[in-house]
Amino acid sequence: MTLPPLKAFKRYLPILDWGRHYSRDTLTNDLVAAVIVTIMLIPQSLAYALLAGLPAEMGLYASILPLVAYAVFGTSRALAVGPVAVVSLMTAAAVGNLALQGTAEYAAAAIILAFLSGLILLIMGFFRLGFLANFLSHPVIAGFITASGIIIATSQLKHILGIPASGHNLLELLQSLIANLGQISIWTLLIGISSTAFLFWVRKGLKPLLLARGIKPRLADILAKAGPVGAVAVTTLVTWIFGLHKHGVAIVGEVPQGLPPLGLPSFDWEIWTGLFGSAVLISVIGFVESVSVAQTLAAKRRQRIVPDQELIGLGASNVAAAISGGYPVTGGFARSVVNYDAGAETPAAGAFTAVGILLAALALTPLLYFLPKATLAATIIVAVLSLVDFSILRTTWNYNRADFAAVAATILLTLGFGVEIGVSSGVGLSIFLFLYRTSRPHIAEVGLVPGTEHFRNINRHKVETRPEILTIRVDENLYFANARYLEDYLYDRVVADCDLKHVILMCSAVNAIDTSALESLEAIDARLRDMGISLHLSEVKGPVMDRLARTHFLHDLSGRVFLSQFDAVQQLSKPGSAANRPAHARVSATD
Repeated sequence: MTLPPLKAFKRYLPILDWGRHYSRDTLTNDLVAAVIVTIMLIPQSLAYALLAGLPAEMGLYASILPLVAYAVFGTSRALAVGPVAVVSLMTAAAVGNLALQGTAEYAAAAIILAFLSGLILLIMGFFRLGFLANFLSHPVIAGFITASGIIIATSQLKHILGIPASGHNLLELLQSLIANLGQISIWTLLIGISSTAFLFWVRKGLKPLLLARGIKPRLADILAKAGPVGAVAVTTLVTWIFGLHKHGVAIVGEVPQGLPPLGLPSFDWEIWTGLFGSAVLISVIGFVESVSVAQTLAAKRRQRIVPDQELIGLGASNVAAAISGGYPVTGGFARSVVNYDAGAETPAAGAFTAVGILLAALALTPLLYFLPKATLAATIIVAVLSLVDFSILRTTWNYNRADFAAVAATILLTLGFGVEIGVSSGVGLSIFLFLYRTSRPHIAEVGLVPGTEHFRNINRHKVETRPEILTIRVDENLYFANARYLEDYLYDRVVADCDLKHVILMCSAVNAIDTSALESLEAIDARLRDMGISLHLSEVKGPVMDRLARTHFLHDLSGRVFLSQFDAVQQLSKPGSAANRPAHARVSATD
């Protein structure tokens, strides 16, 4: 069905929806939120670019046009798009695998990665493929983010200590750090430790202190969020005054001043093919993280987001990053929460934030020359340690051991072999465990609860059963992976039961029956018929019944199809039950 033109535009351009109701009060709230997020985003953008192994200015470039693109195409009123820690780490791993020569080639590859990610997200959005992200289960994502946070924090210790170190996994990083401990720079260490301690204190202690001094809550919140800017300003000034860069303190150096460079990414077939797999992972993980944040914040205001349109919004943001000298972006958790708490009402807050970052790129970059890399490392460490959450291990251990295995494997493989192998293995293990669980579904023999029309597991409840009737409830869809399991279960159960005349398959939990399962049901029916036993179905759902009606199964079925399990037992318990009437008369109504 073709959408009317106006509805089609509104679907792909959500700005046409919220923009019609934009007011002066909304503008004020969005501007205040933009100021707070801009203050937070400037040091984060620089830090995350360095985490990705890129020039610091690319972090600023990735925080300008992408925010504008999301404001036009995104559906979340509070999501703040830009560079984030996990995607920056994945960018470093992806581009680092190409063994490129020089900073220029490395940066060009990161731009290609953003462009590829944008195209993948746009294609997924136009074809409404957002459901593919469901293959990344929450435990796998939680384990991956926890392991990534540990790797990111460890990778930044070299800047805190002022020593060289490298590696794409925890073992390589630790070995490299230990090997170079003799080269620690005392001045760098002092700056790094003091910045880290200050930023941890700012997160928890500055706002209560300001409120206790009589500062208004909104101003106290802005000042607290400006903590990283304060650390940047003070350490930059100290480094400049005392010439600490001459004493081993690594500094950012010259950051180009001006507008982001506009242009298409270079086309190098070898680089494009080498980055495609990484682009898919970055796209899907970025989308899952972004949508999770967006849905959480939208629910607090009784709003909703459109996941498939979010794919388009994030895709447009990544394409915008690529054509303006940036690298892959997505919605950030901490930044979005700050945007929400600061009162942002529409995506326009992101566009105003982009203006603030643009002004910083035009006017403030010369002031960043003496900025110590240790300060930026401290900013990253404080930000990512909040992502580390080992409680998911305890939760999954207590609730579902299969999910625990997926989480533990994801964490260990990510720490031991890097982010791409870790998340890929986690996804593969989750799918394998799902197939294993559903291939051995829970099957219960049920009986009638006295005085009711309800049927429950005979091993859990006191129920009534009849020796000539066996009722089996399968608590899973029937498909190729579990069809043979059901066959084996039934044959084992009925083979020694001489009194048995009827088997009822209670289908209340069956939402689908595929071709393989249908063939198994036909085989079960034929085998039971040879034993003198009739096979019946009860509580078959409408969509399942529709599919069965297109086959010969119902016509050839030895028994009947009943609307409810109670009706089935009542009918089959009557003397001279009509279980052997002509097949065309044996199908009752279903829902």
